[in-house]
Amino acid sequence: MAEKVAEREILLEGVDLLSFYGVGNANIQLLREAYPALKLVARGSSIKAVGDPQAIESLYRLIETMVQEVRRHGRLPEERVRELVGRSREGEAPPPLEYAPILRTVSGQWVTPRTEGQRQLAEAIETHDITFAVGPAGTGKTYTAVAFAVRALRERQIRKIILTRPAVEAGENLGFLPGDLREKVAPYLRPLYDSLEEMLSSEKLQQLLEQGIIEIAPLAYMRGRTLNDAFIILDEAQNATRLQMKMFLTRFGHRSRIVITGDLSQIDLPRPENSGLLHAIQLLEGVPGIAVVRLTETDIVRHPLVSEIVRLYEADASRAARPSS
Repeated sequence: MAEKVAEREILLEGVDLLSFYGVGNANIQLLREAYPALKLVARGSSIKAVGDPQAIESLYRLIETMVQEVRRHGRLPEERVRELVGRSREGEAPPPLEYAPILRTVSGQWVTPRTEGQRQLAEAIETHDITFAVGPAGTGKTYTAVAFAVRALRERQIRKIILTRPAVEAGENLGFLPGDLREKVAPYLRPLYDSLEEMLSSEKLQQLLEQGIIEIAPLAYMRGRTLNDAFIILDEAQNATRLQMKMFLTRFGHRSRIVITGDLSQIDLPRPENSGLLHAIQLLEGVPGIAVVRLTETDIVRHPLVSEIVRLYEADASRAARPSS
């Protein structure tokens, strides 16, 4: 008895075709590899599938999901299509669109927003030129920003990643440490390396650092530069002064994106009111193209105890700030 053969035309309505098909039609090639028994003909805004009816139905559901993702995010990277194909084969539903993954780490895990606050942060970074992310430790501010930077570099949206921090002495005296300024501030830049090492192989990271495609430097090294075609992350920004913050923001060049992260409860400046992060948010919030995302202890994704520790310290600080009767 002959196998049943069906034919179906799948229309791609209301979607950017270049984003859907991918560079060099890479996404369609992935579909062909995933459904080798089907004959797929892609022309303009339609895909014709011929073959097993059940396989065609599976393909239809997968394409429908892909179309929704392009409509929402305006993009559909190959790695996301690979994940959707894998889930389709295993009969799993894709994760909700609002929690779409950012990229895959070296270990194979997907970096995905895990809380509502992180989802808001991811959406802000995708849709704004400058994003301020403020909140306590453990909320994924820097990690999320680095993930977006690495993804942008992989997809050739940018040519350079710049990660920077103010070289503030958090209770320690840098002057007594050996080496030049870069060597002195290296311990303070270590968290940025930690994030990068989860998303790039050691060899690739070292290569990009040596080529200057990824640059990790103290904030003082940004003076006098114009940063075009770059993804720039200012970490621990609560410790930048007002003048430093103005200097940093005016480095912003064409086709670049900036993410500024910080925790306003951890200001190490002699006069906390001089925090450039605090001042910049007060000054710039509401300006078109600039987003401010506030994360809380409910967005902490480290050990559960971290949320409780943060909550108790914040409560203690509030009590201490109250005037005595």
